[in-house]
Amino acid sequence: MKPHSAPPQGKKAHSTYIEDVHSLKPTDEKAQGDYSGATAKTNPRESSCSKIDRNAVPNARLNDLEKDLGLVGTQYNTCISILFVGYLLMQIPSNMLMSSKKVRPSLYMSVCMASWALVSACTALTKNYVGLVMVRFFLGITEAPFYPGALFLLSVFYTRKEIALRISILYSGNIIATGVAGLIAAATFSTLDKTHGLAGWQWLFIIEGVVTFGIAVLGLFMLPDHPLTTRWLTPEERQLAHDRIIRDTVNSEESKGPVAGLKQAFRDPRLFLLAFMQNMHLSSCSFNNFFPTVVGSLGYNKTITLVLTCPPYIATCLASIVIGITSGRYNERTWHITGCMGAAVIGFIISCVTLNTAARYISCFLFASGAYAANSIILGWVSATLGQTPEKKAASLSFINVVANASYIYTAYLYPKSDGPRYLIAMASNAAFGFAVIASAWALRFWLQNTNRKIRSGVLPGADEGLLYAY
Repeated sequence: MKPHSAPPQGKKAHSTYIEDVHSLKPTDEKAQGDYSGATAKTNPRESSCSKIDRNAVPNARLNDLEKDLGLVGTQYNTCISILFVGYLLMQIPSNMLMSSKKVRPSLYMSVCMASWALVSACTALTKNYVGLVMVRFFLGITEAPFYPGALFLLSVFYTRKEIALRISILYSGNIIATGVAGLIAAATFSTLDKTHGLAGWQWLFIIEGVVTFGIAVLGLFMLPDHPLTTRWLTPEERQLAHDRIIRDTVNSEESKGPVAGLKQAFRDPRLFLLAFMQNMHLSSCSFNNFFPTVVGSLGYNKTITLVLTCPPYIATCLASIVIGITSGRYNERTWHITGCMGAAVIGFIISCVTLNTAARYISCFLFASGAYAANSIILGWVSATLGQTPEKKAASLSFINVVANASYIYTAYLYPKSDGPRYLIAMASNAAFGFAVIASAWALRFWLQNTNRKIRSGVLPGADEGLLYAY
């Protein structure tokens, strides 16, 4: 562990800084920490340091996008998957750049967001399959820095017990956007279709692009930078934000730059198990890009179908927050992932075995809530396990996000129109993916338990800090 910086002269240490973990009394449960050495907040000042665009194409499909652009066969599926090619190419370089401290994350991420808003709006200008493929590819490139970058920023401000809830709040924004996107699409298609010679799906891209650009401007003033360089924190708060993460990091190492961090990440075999787990998880979430189509299999008209996509996502948002809170409170991951993905698997199986309208709609709640709620737990686990340096943490998060999002390239072809309304291949595959997530979580749990035993016995470094890996 790196030594903590000394408090400013003339001020008492305990008034601004968290006490050194070694000096705390072992009888103080909050200070002593739980089974992994993770502690609750001991300084009251800690408490104060706190995709709609992508969903437009699945919704536009219900407003004759395929007919207007002349898409045939699997061309729509290709348009879905091509976004993730561009999305994957930029993630690792982007996070390495952010962790290098050569750019201000607030400025960098806001510019990227404004760029994807412009590209998304340009989708309204496409006239054919080639144009849509090109726009989707560049949309992926411009979107790539944001999500892994946001995960990295959260990981450098929040501890192991705090990170899952914060990621679930971040991811809930995506979930709400997905649910609200259907309502926005329904309103747009019913009021603006054919207005000024533009189809409803074209207006949808224009409106969402303009709104996204406006939010990007706000991001310039609201997003943080690194803990020690965030402008709207006081000097004392900056130091506190930095020190508390150092104190909470298992086997903290000296930072040696983004390239060294990338090498550190690839030398850690746990990276690849976590990457497989998250790949299987996002594979099971492939229904996202086809959710309006899946809900459409219930047999209702376009407007009702779009409205019906919203309630499952509202339930999913609430489930994600609850799971994030309980995972953080109990510093537990394996059983939470097992419960979430178990519910998702049941939902997928129901969709496989029945065409009953009520049962299939209930299954949408089960697999959406279960699968999405596990996301914050897995990504929080990445940060807690592979965060020995900020650079390693950034490289690990971006690599795992790349491997995970690669699933959207092949899973897009699991939903051919000819397989509706049951989509048996897709739902059966999703159930298998969910089971693989559960198996991976238990494998990692046993691995970390074995590592902790070695730390306690002195075979591995880390026992002197009183910190162990959480599972």
